[in-house]
Amino acid sequence: MKGEGAIVFLVVFFAMLLITLASPWFPIGRQLYGLFGVPESDYPVLGIGVTTLVSAVLNGVFYGVIAWLIFTFGVRRFLWPKEKKTTP
Repeated sequence: MKGEGAIVFLVVFFAMLLITLASPWFPIGRQLYGLFGVPESDYPVLGIGVTTLVSAVLNGVFYGVIAWLIFTFGVRRFLWPKEKKTTP
């Protein structure tokens, strides 16, 4: 079945997005935002401060990619191994 990795990414992305919106200081999003050198702003976008929203998206992407990599290279290798060809 194709597309399991995309589902894993999307689930983790939206989970981390919601967690970061609830707790804006969740690690790595705010640090990545600081690396861009953009000043923090409380300008509202959809009723949420732009800094919090960008941090939430960065957290979703970061943790989504980590989860996708773990799923792709770890879990799939052990749960769905490819059939080995045997030569007579």
